[in-house]
Amino acid sequence: MQTLPAWIRSEPHGVRLALRVQPAARRCALVGEHGNRLKVAVQAPPSEGRANEALIAYLAACLDLRPGALRLAAGAASRDKSLLIDCDPSEAPRIAQRLIAAVRR
Repeated sequence: MQTLPAWIRSEPHGVRLALRVQPAARRCALVGEHGNRLKVAVQAPPSEGRANEALIAYLAACLDLRPGALRLAAGAASRDKSLLIDCDPSEAPRIAQRLIAAVRR
């Protein structure tokens, strides 16, 4: 079995990502690991949920998923967030690979 990074884990109903979000960045990008989280920069400001919407849209595009398959599970008003992806839990290694490959692309 493949070892997953600390920021991703399989759960019974999908895959959970532990994220650190940097709002109001120059561009949207996967920055890399930040402790036990994956750091993601988004251009949207941290007001009225715009950074959360941008985060979901950006990660959905990175993973080639519809935005409706991703939902914020915790951290709506925090930079530290937990995001749940509605998919088969066995997809965790593939999701981790795609995100790692997209870091600083």
